[in-house]
Amino acid sequence: MTKSLNLNTVVQNLPDTLKQEVNTENGSLYVNSKYIFEICRELKNNNKFQFNYLKSISAVDYVEFFEVVYHLDSLITNTSLVLKSKLYGRDGNSINSVISVWKGADLQEREIWDLMGIFFEGHPNMKRILLWEGFKGHPLRKDFLK
Repeated sequence: MTKSLNLNTVVQNLPDTLKQEVNTENGSLYVNSKYIFEICRELKNNNKFQFNYLKSISAVDYVEFFEVVYHLDSLITNTSLVLKSKLYGRDGNSINSVISVWKGADLQEREIWDLMGIFFEGHPNMKRILLWEGFKGHPLRKDFLK
């Protein structure tokens, strides 16, 4: 069974330039959406963390904001971590892709774009994966009308 890392330990071991871009809120580690790529790259490459496995990426629609959730595992240190990032507004939401950090992000980012309408900047093949091109809207959003 993997061990969850203490969130304060994670923040303390980040470079000073990235510490100000994260906060712990309600037992979760929230990352400024503009810095998600840099934080993820650091968590993978930092010898104290070595999060070499992206278990999943998902998105949640809270009406007031969207939340993109990353589940990370280190198969080396047997630890896990959940990162979250909030995106405010209903239109034109985007966040940086982490596909160059973990190749497993490819289909998951495309699925989130297809069903929730959150665009992943820098993704090499950002197109619909479940629905056809030309489909109007994103059906898992709370404001989607049939």
